[in-house]
Amino acid sequence: MPSLDYPPPLQRLIAHIKSLPGLGPRSAERLVLWLLQSQGRVEPLVDALMAVSERVHACDQCGFFIERDEDCVLCHSTKRNHQIICVVEQAADVLRLERSGAFGGVYHVLGGKLSPLDNVTPEDLRIEPLLERVKAQQVDEVILAVGSDVEGEATASYLSEMLRTEGIAVSRLAQGMPAGGGLDHVDELTLYQAMHGRRRL
Repeated sequence: MPSLDYPPPLQRLIAHIKSLPGLGPRSAERLVLWLLQSQGRVEPLVDALMAVSERVHACDQCGFFIERDEDCVLCHSTKRNHQIICVVEQAADVLRLERSGAFGGVYHVLGGKLSPLDNVTPEDLRIEPLLERVKAQQVDEVILAVGSDVEGEATASYLSEMLRTEGIAVSRLAQGMPAGGGLDHVDELTLYQAMHGRRRL
C-alpha cells in the first residue's frame, strides 16, 4: 500500500519554503498549511512576490534594493558624504546602520562574506565593483562593517589588503562590550576585542 503524501504541487511549495534560511521541514510544512487553511492568504503573497520579482532590483553602484527605473536615494543624495564608503555584507545591514543615525556616507553591499567551506570566493562577492568605485569617486576612507566571525575577519583582512594597495584609508567598526552589558555576560573574544579597541576618555 503506497504511503499517503501531499499532492505534488504542495510538496514542491514545501520544498521551496524549506530552502529558505532558518526554516526546516516542519516549519516549512506548518507555513504552507497555514497559508492554505484560510481563503485570501495565498493570492496577496503571490502578488507581493510577483511585484518584488518584476519591480525590485539591486542598485548597480551600492547594491541596496531599489525599484526599477528609480534612482537610488543613497547614491544620488547630495546630503551624503560620497568620499566615505561603508562596506556591509547584506542590504539589511544598510538599514540597521541608517536607523542608528551614526553614518552619513554611502554604502557598498558585498552580497555575503568570504567562506572557502561554502565555496564563496572573492569572485562571488561585489569586490571588483567596490575597487572600481573607490578609484572613480576618489574615496578618502572605506569602513569595513562586516561581521566579527571567522568569515567576516577573513573578508575584512582581504578587503583591507586590496584597498591599501590603492592607497585608501581603511577602518573597521569598533568591537567589544555591548551597551548596558556587564563583564559577567561577555565571552572571552568580545572582552579581548573590547580591551584592544579601548579609547581614552
